[in-house]
Amino acid sequence: MADTCDVIVIGSGAGGAPVAAIAARAGLQVVVLEKGPDYRIEDYTHDEIAICRRDFWVPYPDCDPHTLRRHPEHRAQPTREAWTAQCVGGATVHMAGFFYRAHPIDTRLASTLGPIDNACPADWPITLDELLPYYDQMEALIGVSGDHGANPLEPRRQPYPLPPLHANPCAELLDAACQRLGLSAFPTPRAVLSRSYGQRPPCTYCGFCGDYGCENTSKSSTQCTLIPLALATGRCRLVTQAMATRILTDQTGRATGVDYLDANGTPQRISAPVVVVACGAVESARLLLLSANHHAPNGLGNTSGQLGHNLTFSTFAKVTAIFDRADLARRLPNASLTHPFLQRSLQCDYLNTASLDPRFPKGGTINFIMAHPNPINAAIRLTALQNFRLWGAALKERIHQYFHDEIWLEAEVFGDFLPNPGCYVDLDPQHTDAFGLPAARITLQHHPASIENSRRMADRAAQIFAAIHPSPKHIFTSAAGAVTTHLQHGTCRFGADPATSVLDHLCRCHDIPNLYVTDGAFLPTSTGVPTTATIIANALRVGHHIAHA
Repeated sequence: MADTCDVIVIGSGAGGAPVAAIAARAGLQVVVLEKGPDYRIEDYTHDEIAICRRDFWVPYPDCDPHTLRRHPEHRAQPTREAWTAQCVGGATVHMAGFFYRAHPIDTRLASTLGPIDNACPADWPITLDELLPYYDQMEALIGVSGDHGANPLEPRRQPYPLPPLHANPCAELLDAACQRLGLSAFPTPRAVLSRSYGQRPPCTYCGFCGDYGCENTSKSSTQCTLIPLALATGRCRLVTQAMATRILTDQTGRATGVDYLDANGTPQRISAPVVVVACGAVESARLLLLSANHHAPNGLGNTSGQLGHNLTFSTFAKVTAIFDRADLARRLPNASLTHPFLQRSLQCDYLNTASLDPRFPKGGTINFIMAHPNPINAAIRLTALQNFRLWGAALKERIHQYFHDEIWLEAEVFGDFLPNPGCYVDLDPQHTDAFGLPAARITLQHHPASIENSRRMADRAAQIFAAIHPSPKHIFTSAAGAVTTHLQHGTCRFGADPATSVLDHLCRCHDIPNLYVTDGAFLPTSTGVPTTATIIANALRVGHHIAHA
């Protein structure tokens, strides 16, 4: 018998799990195809080698590569860049859980700022007000902690379900520094439980959120929130280690199902009247391109020619301030300086035409954190700062100082990555994956205005660190104007005009009305925040439409 259902969802992360949960709760039969395994809680250890430096989350390039080049005339090289995760829950399993909302300017970037040379931003076909109820629903469903009203720029109408997580006492010094500069920091909203929530316990403050799975289920990944919600209905089936290879269409051009390879590499087919693609912006574009047929020779949903184009990531910078632990202990007596979360953010320059470059007066988010406790990564950073001349006994002594005599406060800076004609994804004509399918080829060019914006925000973070008392021993900026490819968007952006966009306002293909894309590919702009919260909220919005269409 043919394998059939009402809705096929390809991907179980931020874009796929919300649709599955809403559709299944509404009575639809749902099948979720996930390329990776369903890890158990016991699999989530703090082993840096096994978890961060092997193929636990993403594949090795010689097995399942992306390829990357910086110019269309260059030959692309295999890379792990722009892979986020292959497992149930996707990248939400190993995220740090910084859950900011987009701002109104993010949805109207093109009309607000006007033309920007060599950039192609577009306004969203929906307003942020239309998304606000789904932000609220998302926070309630999965459990998000924060301080309502602490950030006056945040677009929200309801309190957070949970109070903010506890902060390292150094946050008091950071707050005071911001006040001296006329700025206002706020507690960072997190998809991490500060109290028990349903059957899940509160955070134990181990400090291993980013890059690791949570062995306590306190991090609100889709693996421990929305996927269980879908499965509990009895109307959702989760198929793991299922590699989707093609979306099928009929003679009328409508999607009819999905071909995939099961865990044994055996071809399988499943049919449904609705297909939802949520593989991540790079892989979703790849799947639609791989699904080309005689009705759609350039890929499904690509009448506009925009499929794979308008790829954006997030502009990124890191600023580090090194403090003498003894100095901080004297300034903060009886305080626990080992607490792993600094829990402060700043968005004062999100749009401030008086202080920012008039050519691109758009800031973003500065997220203040404690340095990650990974020891191998710490050793690499320490020796890299000495041009890799630090080794042996001297390196061992420097590592001891790092963990025992110093405290490193850091700022991660997230800004808009302007879409531009030089950043896109297509199929690599030379490299294939383990199944013999063409790899996704990423051509990555970074707009100079985005780079300058990142540097301005990094300077702001350094200014704040310099204003802290007691003063840091050293402040340095790394990777200003760099790119984090974990945050990816735009390859199937939504819009009102089928000639310039791939999806309509419901994230439904203009060309194929029963084919949806609900990961970050729908976003026309990368926003000035990490986008996971926005992707989940929008996927809930689309899920409600599918459930009641």
